[in-house]
Amino acid sequence: MKNVGIFFSLLLLFTTQSKAQNNSLNTSGNKEISLTEIWNGTFSPERMNALNSMNGDFYSLLNYNRQTREATVDKYSYKTLEKVATIVSSKDLSEMNTISSYSFNNDETKLILGTNFNGIYRRSFSGTFYAFDIASKELILIGENIQEPIFSPDNQKVAYAKDNNIFIKDFEKNSTIQITKDGLKNSIINGITDWVYEEEFGFVRAFEWSADSKHLAFLRFDETAVPTFSMDIVGKELYPTQQVFKYPKAGEKNAIVTLHIYNASNAKTEKIALGDYEYIPRIKWSNEANFLIATTLNRHQNDLKLHKIDAQKSTSSILLNETDKAYVDIHDNLTFLNDNSFIWTSEKDGFNHIYQYDFNGKLINQITKGNWEVTNYYGFDASKKTIYYQSVENGAINRGVYSIGLNGKNKKLLSEKEGQNNAAFSKNLNFFINTYSSSENPPVYSLYNSEGKMLKVIIDNRELKNELKGYKMSKKEYSTININGNELNMWMLKPVDFDASKKYPLFMFQYSGPGSQQVGNSWNAANDYWHNMLAQKGIIVVCVDGRGTGFKGADFKKVTQKELGKYEVEDQIAAAKKLAELPYINKNKIGIWGWSYGGFMSTNCILKGNDVFSMAIAVAPVTSWRFYDSVYTERYMQTPQENASGYDENSPFNYADKLKGNFLLVHGTGDDNVHVQNSYRMINSLIEANKQFDMFVVPDRAHGIYEGKNMRLNLYTKMTNFVEKHLLN
Repeated sequence: MKNVGIFFSLLLLFTTQSKAQNNSLNTSGNKEISLTEIWNGTFSPERMNALNSMNGDFYSLLNYNRQTREATVDKYSYKTLEKVATIVSSKDLSEMNTISSYSFNNDETKLILGTNFNGIYRRSFSGTFYAFDIASKELILIGENIQEPIFSPDNQKVAYAKDNNIFIKDFEKNSTIQITKDGLKNSIINGITDWVYEEEFGFVRAFEWSADSKHLAFLRFDETAVPTFSMDIVGKELYPTQQVFKYPKAGEKNAIVTLHIYNASNAKTEKIALGDYEYIPRIKWSNEANFLIATTLNRHQNDLKLHKIDAQKSTSSILLNETDKAYVDIHDNLTFLNDNSFIWTSEKDGFNHIYQYDFNGKLINQITKGNWEVTNYYGFDASKKTIYYQSVENGAINRGVYSIGLNGKNKKLLSEKEGQNNAAFSKNLNFFINTYSSSENPPVYSLYNSEGKMLKVIIDNRELKNELKGYKMSKKEYSTININGNELNMWMLKPVDFDASKKYPLFMFQYSGPGSQQVGNSWNAANDYWHNMLAQKGIIVVCVDGRGTGFKGADFKKVTQKELGKYEVEDQIAAAKKLAELPYINKNKIGIWGWSYGGFMSTNCILKGNDVFSMAIAVAPVTSWRFYDSVYTERYMQTPQENASGYDENSPFNYADKLKGNFLLVHGTGDDNVHVQNSYRMINSLIEANKQFDMFVVPDRAHGIYEGKNMRLNLYTKMTNFVEKHLLN
């Protein structure tokens, strides 16, 4: 009787929320999803080009006509959504084959146009850039093979980086000044971030003009002592080449990063003293032209300081100091208001919220409050004294767009209540284009005014929604599951013809990294279609966001501190065991898969959870945090020298002897992020333990494993065959 009671309560847990949904599953069509359709773009929704908000009620788009091969920068009205002008066309530019990027100066009289791009890492690239005068149509070459050009606010100069040095092109004098001269590959970088800053702090250009164009602040990276990593690139030639770059692994030496300010008046550069720190993850000028704000972090990343720097005197003082027992996240929400008070977001009350401080660092007001997270800060309208932001106030799996007074009053929901809402505001904050989606609704792009009135639907993807009605599409059933004392968010996909009297294999998907989210009420990505394809073959697919994931408060997110892979693995194993108690789950056929951090997790799960998982797929997994970069790893683990047990007790290659099930390991040898070294070490551990496994090592592919014809189709065919063989047969 006791077991019957457990089954009954579990059935209530997983079916109550989705009874109404199950009735509509029968309306699905009979057509089956194919891998070819997933990867040839059949299910890709129509999207808007990324727009650039302009002065006034206007925005611009970079459009490309495939038939004429003409690229144009076009100006549109927010009020009407109609094109009002073509600012520039590639057909009128004899020097450029096409336009790959554009950026305006402050008064929108000039453009920087880019072409001939060559990728470097995830965000960085070099290219050929020109300055274009909109009125005169004059096109001036800035430079070839350069990076990150940006106009000075007075429109007279452009600063850019090349060969690890910084240059300034002066249009009035028709001259170019080289302001640093010590740049050297794998040694000194001026104005461009190193690999680990680009990857983990999320920015490339490390130089900024002051508002009066008199100073240029920049970071200098001395990576001489950083250990070098190399990868063989097989390519198509007779002999492989090598990619060699500086990569600081956990506990190893980082680049020495220093802040400098170049004075355009006297052509002198001053080094700015900032006391003791390890990282400078952000620099930003305030509204007061002489004052720069530099953010520093200690190596543990739990002591953040905002430094107020007087560029005239080359002195600094502490504007704000924030500490945390675990870590302080870096963000781009620092915003200066007209009186130079500033907006800041922080988790200091346990949830991420918006605060206002004066220019002396004194707290004026906590603007948002509650047991929910602010997930994006859009801006402040001084005329209305109103802030616009995004949050999870309507549940952690949803996102809403809100307005609130600077005093924390008169909060208003401006978007749809459920699902994902992302706003692209006009520069003056009078309008925003909202992108809405949910698990049942493909992206809908709509124009709203700042009061939340929907003015016009731009793109609704109705054709895609109607087309999908002909397929065997299972609806995601959202619920929570009580695991290890926590209510964890979960979704489940059942076969369209689900029969509760039958037994189904279970396949779990997760990522599980700190602050991440996979259980969100959003439209399908490629993996969702793959999961649907597996469901139509007779597999139940489930995703559970365990401890350490995001948007449920700092304590929930930071519980994994110093123990990456411990609590997250415990939650996935416990969830699998609880799901296995359901009468329609075949407890002998339970698999799990994931990519990157998710691959680290799925590898650990089939080893430490060998009594519940019968198969696993790990794509590009970390297998020891000793192998991963310093900034990401030490944020959560401190260094291996300080926390050896945290690193080793959660490293899957130390548990290779526990493998009982079927394991597929996938990695690209050109992965500059999670090096193939991780999988090679795992392979050796499995060999030493005399364990059989499957592997798919892909030459030269990076972390995303997508380069080349049919790469993703081939990979997902491999994974599908593995799933079918070990869960369905």
